[in-house]
Amino acid sequence: MAYQLYRNTTLGNSLQESLDELIQGSLNTYRFCDNVWTFVLNDVEFREVTDLVKVDKVKIVACDGKIYLPYSSTTE
Repeated sequence: MAYQLYRNTTLGNSLQESLDELIQGSLNTYRFCDNVWTFVLNDVEFREVTDLVKVDKVKIVACDGKIYLPYSSTTE
């Protein structure tokens, strides 16, 4: 995967540090089931340039963006 090439570069590290500063929180639970990640965070702060939003609990659900077709439906 191409995005992994940048992870250990100066650019990749800078981007990761920026994301870490913008999103802070305490990880309560996480789960990976059927190719779906679920994270629950407590006491989360989202920061933008001038805005700061604090929330008690956030649930993040992430999955692969590719379309999964378990069965082929081709007809001849």
